[in-house]
Amino acid sequence: MIDLKSDQFFMGEALRQAQHAYLANEVPVGVVIVQNERIIARAHNQVETLKDATAHAEMLALTQAESAVGDWRLTDCDLYVTKEPCPMCAGAIVHCRIRRVIFGCSDEKGGAAGGGFINLLQQSTLNHQSEVTAEVLGEESRHLLRTFFAEARAKTRTSGDN
Repeated sequence: MIDLKSDQFFMGEALRQAQHAYLANEVPVGVVIVQNERIIARAHNQVETLKDATAHAEMLALTQAESAVGDWRLTDCDLYVTKEPCPMCAGAIVHCRIRRVIFGCSDEKGGAAGGGFINLLQQSTLNHQSEVTAEVLGEESRHLLRTFFAEARAKTRTSGDN
């Protein structure tokens, strides 16, 4: 039986968004934002599509959620993302006052939610801290990212041979 209120269920929905990014040749990161056990925002990376360095899945989903709620404060919302948020996204998450961040796989080089090199989401000197849950469907998230980057490297090698 599928628990439609579980972290695994919502992370599965975020993984569906990551698949959309993958199919669009974007880094496969997906996000859903949940309020009262209901998805109010869905997004995936669109940096290349929009030619906008800030078009990370988290940033796009936060804007959608703010519109859905009618406020920039998202204090009763949870954000599910397939890869640990970067510093830009973590800063926005703190400013929006997201209650909880659940991520799939850590980003050791650029993560800012405790799995990487910094934890902005729980920085005691900031005005808000989010609860963090890591490694929910982490292997699935990691596999999609590794596949994407392996294919990108293979394309680069092939185009370099011409």
